[in-house]
Amino acid sequence: MLPELLQKVNLFYLLHCIDIDFAKTIQQKGCPYCNGPLHDAKYARQPRGGPEDIPDDYLIRFSLCCGHCRRRTLPPSCLFMGRRVYWGVVILVVLAFRQNNPDCASARKIQEIFNISRETLKRWIEYYQDIFPNTSKWQRLRSRVISSVMDSELPGGLLNYFIACYKSAEKGLIECLKFLASDNL
Repeated sequence: MLPELLQKVNLFYLLHCIDIDFAKTIQQKGCPYCNGPLHDAKYARQPRGGPEDIPDDYLIRFSLCCGHCRRRTLPPSCLFMGRRVYWGVVILVVLAFRQNNPDCASARKIQEIFNISRETLKRWIEYYQDIFPNTSKWQRLRSRVISSVMDSELPGGLLNYFIACYKSAEKGLIECLKFLASDNL
């Protein structure tokens, strides 16, 4: 169910629209350093893992630059997770698929399905098992979800929580990505 969503261009369109809204919200607030005006300073990315026919517009990472102090501000993003090469939605789906289907989701099978190296998969798993649960970002977000989402089950448990809340895999996935990105708003 979730892996099939990664081939829907419409999903990436919706995430792109959310990123536009995030960028507009941050731009309206002004520079967080000097309160100066923020101007577009977007740049192209070449993320991996999505459908082949994604429009070039969706490959843009929104960024803002202050008109006074010239410092850059990155609005939150549902499409991109920091500097990672893969789409954020791909990372979330791959890890949730691995956690929620341990019998049929061996590392080798995941490598074949998603064309991801073993080392990359290992880094993602280590990040969500060892690093992310201890970050201040997760500590702030933690209070906004029910306690049944265990740190040891991240990110699959979190995604399952949103899918159950919205009763739709696509809507739950989008809301989970918004939730993870919203900490910076």
